Amino acid sequence: MSTSATPASASMRTDASSIAEAGDAKAIQVADATASTPEVAITELDVALVRRIQDERREKQQAQVKLLSAAPQPYSVGAGDVLQIVVWDHPEIAAAMGSGQMQASTRPGDPSSGFVVDQAGDLTFPYAGTMRVAGLRTEEVQRRLTAALARYFIKPQVTVRMASYRAHEVYVDGEVRSPGVVAVNDVPMSLYEAVSRAGGFAETADQSDIVLVRGGTSHRINLTQMLASGVSPSRLYLQPGDLLRVIARDENDVYVMGEVNKPISAIPRRTGRITLADAIAQAGSVNSSTADAAQMFVIRGSLSGTPQVFHLDGRSPVAMLVAKEFDLQPKDVVYVDGNGLVRFNRVLTLLIPAINAGLTAGLVAK
Repeated sequence: MSTSATPASASMRTDASSIAEAGDAKAIQVADATASTPEVAITELDVALVRRIQDERREKQQAQVKLLSAAPQPYSVGAGDVLQIVVWDHPEIAAAMGSGQMQASTRPGDPSSGFVVDQAGDLTFPYAGTMRVAGLRTEEVQRRLTAALARYFIKPQVTVRMASYRAHEVYVDGEVRSPGVVAVNDVPMSLYEAVSRAGGFAETADQSDIVLVRGGTSHRINLTQMLASGVSPSRLYLQPGDLLRVIARDENDVYVMGEVNKPISAIPRRTGRITLADAIAQAGSVNSSTADAAQMFVIRGSLSGTPQVFHLDGRSPVAMLVAKEFDLQPKDVVYVDGNGLVRFNRVLTLLIPAINAGLTAGLVAK
């Protein structure tokens, strides 16, 4: 896949329709590797292209933040919540409930004392009977209890507070120190707080790839780019039932192969970012004796129906500035082609055994 002769080498030509779509004066070349593979447009990497990609990514990120940064809603009572209810100057109500309501649990596994909202979302309280409280705030529950008790007591003074938050939860999974369920309380939970309550990021976490599943839809969040754009992740508030998964860095590796000193699977940095220059550096740089620095390629989306191929002429040191700013995506393939002499030597290596075998057979026949 090269703008000159390549190992698979097939013809390169100008695609006039692609030029019209791109709106460039520069010709976009097309490679047809074999008869069984489709034609793939090759895009030249330059400063203008890198800036355009960065601008598009920034716009997409702003739209995502706008979608996910809805104003947090106040906590509402739900099934399983435990309420602590006090009717002042009426100790007989507390006595009727036993000594339990004001006592704290001695062990983490003990149930919290208080009045539990049942699975139907109802609360049962002396004199007030059974009332629907699911979806109400604590002050609304307090007003309803006061109105119900006013039929039996003169100006009852009622206090309602949360004893245990059990109804609403978010789930934090992946590369955090303590994955599991995180209870939602009356303080709005931001993305940062959820990760912090799960023990923080693990050493293997990719902070540029966090998946938020909400309402059956997955949103990929890049904290590194958000911070670089001046957007605070604390604006992203989680909602009950959200699933947050932090991806591992080794799941987002890129492959570096061809004429490099150490073909490897390159791992992103802790921030999750890996540029073309980073990947080549992890591979020990290009092989100065066998590589054709003018033929460096990035293959993206090879498993999808529309793969992309980017070409960089790395002969100039200035080209490395472009490589330093071009961000790779997970599972990209970086390929450095060999020079013409290397290809010729490899052809000879394949042909010489066959020639020797033919000569040997001829001598035996004589």
